[in-house]
Amino acid sequence: MSGFLAPRALLAGGPRGLTLATERTLWHLGFTDVRIIDGAGDEGADILAVRDREQWVLQCKFSSRGAVDRTGVDDAERARSRYGADHAVVVTNTSLNATAEARRKALGGIGIKVDAWAGPTLEAIYAKMPARVLSKYELRPYQLEAAERIQADLEDTNRALLVLATGLGKTVVGGEVIRRHLESHPDARILVVAHMKELVEQLEKALWRHLDKSVPTQVLTGDTRPTSFEGVTVATIDSVLGLVRTGWRPSLIMIDETHHVGETGMFAQLLDECQDARQFGVTATPWRGDKFDITSRFGQPSYSLGIAEGMADGYLAQVDYRMYVDNLDWDFVRHASEHGYSIKELNKALFLPQRDEEIVDEFRQAWREIRDPRAIVFCQTIEHAERMATLLAGADQSWRRASYLHSGLSRQQRQILLNAFRLGRVPIITCVDVFNEGVDVPDVNLIAFLRVTHSRRIFVQQLGRGLRLREGKESLKVLDFVTDVRRVAAGLDLKRTLAAIRGGDIEELSLPLSGGSQITFNDETAGTLLDYWIRDAADLETAADEVRLQFPTAIGLE
Repeated sequence: MSGFLAPRALLAGGPRGLTLATERTLWHLGFTDVRIIDGAGDEGADILAVRDREQWVLQCKFSSRGAVDRTGVDDAERARSRYGADHAVVVTNTSLNATAEARRKALGGIGIKVDAWAGPTLEAIYAKMPARVLSKYELRPYQLEAAERIQADLEDTNRALLVLATGLGKTVVGGEVIRRHLESHPDARILVVAHMKELVEQLEKALWRHLDKSVPTQVLTGDTRPTSFEGVTVATIDSVLGLVRTGWRPSLIMIDETHHVGETGMFAQLLDECQDARQFGVTATPWRGDKFDITSRFGQPSYSLGIAEGMADGYLAQVDYRMYVDNLDWDFVRHASEHGYSIKELNKALFLPQRDEEIVDEFRQAWREIRDPRAIVFCQTIEHAERMATLLAGADQSWRRASYLHSGLSRQQRQILLNAFRLGRVPIITCVDVFNEGVDVPDVNLIAFLRVTHSRRIFVQQLGRGLRLREGKESLKVLDFVTDVRRVAAGLDLKRTLAAIRGGDIEELSLPLSGGSQITFNDETAGTLLDYWIRDAADLETAADEVRLQFPTAIGLE
């Protein structure tokens, strides 16, 4: 037998290869959330997986010499207890010895079932499982159209660019383009590139749903170097650049998060080295801080769909977006129009400090209005995220398992926490920037912004975390505790765009938008004033701290 579960393939892959092969198998078997957590402190589980809202734990035991002993069974049983799992499985590329089988039988006698997926079982699973990963939905019409346009541009100019807002499936479209390329070029070498290891690993998994089970995939990073580069290679930019310089060449290159491509740098070097290959980029946020225009590298977007369009067309969750601006210093407002202030000066003087306890009260009210609430709270710093998690956990019985997620946690800790969040066991996650790129959390239906971001790209990425639809979820509630005029500008720009798409009066913003989404101020007087002040919202939301603003007379405030 050939394929990634064949005895020879599993033997060549070693312990890590067995875990990855098991992970890919689970996706083919219809699991909706699969996370590798092996390492010190894993409590006996190498993989946590979810199917039909049930928790599975799997312990992978590799052997190059023969049957494995009862250790794997004991680890699986320990993990079942630790993670409150509904199912426990020990997986091995060979078989279980008599002691291991006796231990399984003894556990079964007291009502604890530990399944065994040994080498022959894995071969049978591979033979019976579908060629493609089971998917609950087909490509949406715009995704098919985007794939067709990219394919046409690649055939015409060898270059293409896709711009899709977070939640609209840019990786889905990229995977469809790759699938079509392999369909017409079965022996082609495909390269998918990202800027960091975590994204690379997630991309490989995301691409599995588009590939036949016979197509090999591998990851190339500073920590992992595969023995073969056939099929699809997903790599970090610094690792693959070295490979290309040795003479290896792909026929198709996909650059994920294409906004990281600059005029110079490693991405530019890679694309220049492989200039004969077909190249396309995908991004949700095409803006760069250095103002380099990525269309000069990939051409004008083959297809583009933004957040506002996605909302209006029903492909993203409807948004109830409330900006809390009752912290305005009205004494300052009365004098603001008499001076030209920089954005930094304005933010410092205009917005009064907000108390975390007051924010919690507003959060509680929103929580009670949502069915099956699941929340992300974006905080200012790691210390702030930890403090808010503690505050929330003690403020309400239903929040007692609120947890923080930030760069100070290990990858294993993050995966365990995200698994618990997906299952609903952790209701709230406080974080800083962890959810900006490469994290899929479709269950979230409440977002609170307690921080300021001066980056339009980061704001769109963070908002996009909650826009993805899932079964039973149609809307997203956003609480934005504003402390920056640029955030107000971003909200107003989104609101005006939605109004224009729906054929409304783009100047009439005093009422919530009809048709689902609404963007409102909790203080109507403050909202009217800020709307009056901030006319050129699209430009202001990307302005630097030093830009000086001259506001019109603040009428009606005396």
